[in-house]
Amino acid sequence: MATQEEFENAVAKSKTLSERPSNDVLLKLYALYKQASEGDVNTDRPGGFDFKNIAKWDAWKKQEGKSQDSAREEYVQYVNELAS
Repeated sequence: MATQEEFENAVAKSKTLSERPSNDVLLKLYALYKQASEGDVNTDRPGGFDFKNIAKWDAWKKQEGKSQDSAREEYVQYVNELAS
């Protein structure tokens, strides 16, 4: 499992990627980050025409049930793949 320090290093590395990731990649990074740091979704789904936040909420919701440790490990591995 990834340590908290490895997770924090991956978060920093994700902000310095040589190319801007696609929206799908950004949503996956966001969802794994939220699951690793907060656990399952703890807010109501945004409504109306707030499409950006709806997409982010939906991506996070897909991670529901995954342990924070597993999400942290997956996040670290994913960032390392993107950076290589």
